[in-house]
Amino acid sequence: MHVLSTREDIVADTRGMFAISVAAERAEMQIQNLRVYERRGLLEPARTTGGTRLYSEADIEVLRRIAELLDDGLNLAGIRRVLALEAQVADLRSQLGAAR
Repeated sequence: MHVLSTREDIVADTRGMFAISVAAERAEMQIQNLRVYERRGLLEPARTTGGTRLYSEADIEVLRRIAELLDDGLNLAGIRRVLALEAQVADLRSQLGAAR
């Protein structure tokens, strides 16, 4: 069995498949928190044609990361910035790997 060492090693599925109640349960959060995080721009779940949110494995990983950063004392504005910087670092690593 391969043990993942960093978040960048995780290739999360980005297809929306979980209802908000399931995503909240899997991330160990209250449903209203997921709505707040979406309003604040921390994540953007997929939507059905009827407007129902569908969360992916990648979204659940983001929710877990948000919980970690909240536990570290960051506010939502700080978390938004950290998530943006982490995404930028992942993109740069991907570009560097492709260039090699």
